[in-house]
Amino acid sequence: MKTNEDPKMSLTEHLIELRKRLTNSLVALGFGFLACYAFKDYLFAVITRPLTDALPANSYLIYTGLTQAFFTYMKIAFFSSLVLTSPFILYQVWKFIAPALLPGEKKYMVPFVLSSTLLFTGGVLFGYFVVLPPAFQFFVSFNNQYLQAMISFNEYLSLFIKFLLGFGLSFQLPVLVFFLAKLGIVTDKMLSRYRKYSILFIFIVAAILTPSPDALSQILMAIPLLFLYEISIFIAKFAAGKKEALRQPDKSDTEEEV
Repeated sequence: MKTNEDPKMSLTEHLIELRKRLTNSLVALGFGFLACYAFKDYLFAVITRPLTDALPANSYLIYTGLTQAFFTYMKIAFFSSLVLTSPFILYQVWKFIAPALLPGEKKYMVPFVLSSTLLFTGGVLFGYFVVLPPAFQFFVSFNNQYLQAMISFNEYLSLFIKFLLGFGLSFQLPVLVFFLAKLGIVTDKMLSRYRKYSILFIFIVAAILTPSPDALSQILMAIPLLFLYEISIFIAKFAAGKKEALRQPDKSDTEEEV
């Protein structure tokens, strides 16, 4: 009987492959960092826009340490590089896990990289355009003649990165469910059966992933997650169907055995 499966890799080969993929990812991140640092002033303006649009006129961001501004720009360049190189990094992740997959499953490489990139980017953009502006409007609304906001940019950037990374990663739910379904860990019926518990869990996760304590931001994160959860049910059903198809014996192989 014919077999197209790759031979099993030893532990040493797995470690060598892991080192190769990590090196490729770090090199890509390094080049992306240098490119993004060259545009640090433009990226600064983009990153601070949700806050500066909410602040009163003639307001400024401050830094309180001599080296704080320099390292803050470094963080901007690194975060931007992470977003920029995410398709290549996801490709490296796929190449690392590909040897463990069946030949029929390896065709999902392009859909995996494309869907993961689009979902991560969609989560970041959703957080940037939909969630951050009203959240900052709420926080800045406490400004008055007795209380003036003097916001450290380092503190703002940490909040900004945690916020958008939380949205980007949470939007990976359909991809995660697809692979869990392929492994037989979850099914569409299981997801449907435990929907009410999942809704509660999603709101808890939204509260954890959202750095700001206001309920509006948490609800705005939970709503797309609920939508993605419903999509994930159909994805789990699709993945289970594909898995069964892959398990079917190949007709030509059966004939050869006869």
